[in-house]
Amino acid sequence: MRAAYAEFGGELLGFAHNALGDHQLAEEVVQEVFLRAWRASDSFDSSRGTPRTWLYAIARNVIVDARRRREARPPAARAEEAGREGAGADADPYDRLLARIELREALDRLRPEHREVVIEVYFLGRSCADLAGELGIPASSARSRLYHGIRALRGILDENGWLAP
Repeated sequence: MRAAYAEFGGELLGFAHNALGDHQLAEEVVQEVFLRAWRASDSFDSSRGTPRTWLYAIARNVIVDARRRREARPPAARAEEAGREGAGADADPYDRLLARIELREALDRLRPEHREVVIEVYFLGRSCADLAGELGIPASSARSRLYHGIRALRGILDENGWLAP
């Protein structure tokens, strides 16, 4: 379970946060996913899927349960909770750190030539033309790498549930 948590915990947190829009509830969901997985570990069948797909199936069920519990609460409690969450979301350094970690992991999954152009242009503010000259490639190739790199990055972030809803 420790290895599975280390490998998939961040992904599942992003997936749950994207589905629920509540970081604390998403953390509770991830805890419940691994608790259920541990309790039902003897029911895992590797011939039917990978541990990742099994954990995501459990997560979908836990998210549905969490939504139902949240909807069962009185509207006043939900409004109060939303006000607290909205007030502290911008100031939480842990959320910013988590976002940086998630972005770094997503960038690491890009092809090296795409990662280099995305980092240089988006994060370091360089132009495609300048970068192309330095790399010895046409400017159109740099723009193409940037386009495909951003497209792949968006896909990775979306797949892991790390894009904001």
